[in-house]
Amino acid sequence: MEWPIDVSPTTNDYFRQWKYPSYNFTVAAFWTPYLVKSKMVDSIGPSHNGLFNLYLDQVDETWATQIEEFDYIIINAGHWFFRSMIFYEKQNIVGCCDCLLKNVTDLTTYYGYRQVFRTAFKAINSLQNFKGVTFLRTFAPSHFENGTWNKGGHCVRSKPFKNNDIRLESTNLELYMIQLEELEIAKKEGRKKGLEFRLFDTTQAMLLRPDGHPSRYGHWPHEKVTLYNDCVHWCLPGPIDTWNDFLLEMLKMEDMKFTRSERDHVQTN
Repeated sequence: MEWPIDVSPTTNDYFRQWKYPSYNFTVAAFWTPYLVKSKMVDSIGPSHNGLFNLYLDQVDETWATQIEEFDYIIINAGHWFFRSMIFYEKQNIVGCCDCLLKNVTDLTTYYGYRQVFRTAFKAINSLQNFKGVTFLRTFAPSHFENGTWNKGGHCVRSKPFKNNDIRLESTNLELYMIQLEELEIAKKEGRKKGLEFRLFDTTQAMLLRPDGHPSRYGHWPHEKVTLYNDCVHWCLPGPIDTWNDFLLEMLKMEDMKFTRSERDHVQTN
């Protein structure tokens, strides 16, 4: 065990880096809810959770310019795409999602979701010095029941679903399939540069975990506040531990592939 050293180049809590000197290991977190360049233009918006401009063909450089020296990167995006968005390409509005603006076509969240992953993967494949492995962590469904987040929805279940209790369908399935399709495109392009992309699939496992959200317990008992039920974030023990277990096994597999490749290279020469 070792306590890490904070080597963050900024004081912004959304962009942190920690180094474990004895292990020569650094872990970094880059907060980028849309993966591409974005800007809040209305804190309320039509859906009461903000209105955002998304520049679908411009990657968010706060993460894309920082990853070239990393051996592994994990990329994901999800529930921010249920907010109201205006889509830009080549600096022009091409459509939106639930923006309710006159003469602007509603392209739905699926259009924006596909485009941002396409842009993000293109950015990774275009890096000159990046030699690492990219993991796509797939969409983790929310578990609102009897209403949406702002209309009385809740998640009070205390046990996981069984496999036959729930199916991956509708919006959850659509977003998941978009990720798989864009990953396959990125893989083909990556092979041309010797880059590897991996599927870090958490979707089905998390679909079965309605017990993993804080629900109405998202604040201290002594706080006299009223909050919506949080059935999106994964704050309880169990699900996140599963993600860590999955990732550890995948990293072990990468190490085995690297070791095998080195051995084969030595034997060939």
